[in-house]
Amino acid sequence: MRYLGLDLGSKTLGVALSDPTGLIAHSFSVIHHQENYDQLISEIAQIVDSYQVEEIVLGYPKMMNNSIGEKAKLSEQFKEKLEKELHKKVHLMDERLTTKQAQDLLISNDTSRKKRKKVIDSVAATIILQSYLDKKEK
Repeated sequence: MRYLGLDLGSKTLGVALSDPTGLIAHSFSVIHHQENYDQLISEIAQIVDSYQVEEIVLGYPKMMNNSIGEKAKLSEQFKEKLEKELHKKVHLMDERLTTKQAQDLLISNDTSRKKRKKVIDSVAATIILQSYLDKKEK
């Protein structure tokens, strides 16, 4: 069972994909969307179809005090739109501090600042997806 991990930002969408067994997440791409969510869903649909994705994991950016802010509400709306358009189950996964984890990982791997900026969203999506896969396995 293959999963797709998504990290929705204001201008970009980080994308991660699991292996066919649904155990290991890997970075896939970053999609620039400029808040054109219909076009974004069309691009996600192509990935879902090409890789036979069965379920989607979307980062859920709760506030540090566990409250729901504007970004989390946007993720909830995007989840509903994805489920309606793609007819796939979408799971929300707490994504607090994943961008920081991604940045720390990239820095520890000596990734240049220019390269980090290009890949950080897909690495964050990978962390979100892997967290979901690990939680599901337990």
